Amino acid sequence: MENNHPLSELMRTTLDSVRAMADANTIVGAPIQADGVTLIPVSKLSFGVAGGGTEFTTKKQPAGDNAFGGGSGASAKLEPVAFLVVREGGVKLLPVAPPPATTADRVIEAVPEVVDKVTNFIKDQQDRKEKTADLAD
Repeated sequence: MENNHPLSELMRTTLDSVRAMADANTIVGAPIQADGVTLIPVSKLSFGVAGGGTEFTTKKQPAGDNAFGGGSGASAKLEPVAFLVVREGGVKLLPVAPPPATTADRVIEAVPEVVDKVTNFIKDQQDRKEKTADLAD
């Protein structure tokens, strides 16, 4: 039996858990069938893993005598990317629009709506002016 360091065992356990989450069925989901159409969800999986440890020594307990402290952690994020739409022998990729990531993205996304509102407001003001001028005549 080989003598493994506690940190390597800690990381092995963490990575085994991540490996169990990241199988192919997580990325390409189970097909959904309805009315002659099959939808297959496609997702993006990203994850991070960290771990660390230290060995403690004291006067009473020499190094290598189970004087180990450590920890590990993992985080996973699953985001929908697209759907494969299978209908009547044809396949089409239907992408899912990602949400805005930053404040600048949100502002840029809102600009067309703001421009439309301002344009409509100006047009309404001009229409009112014209009606007022017509009534004065």
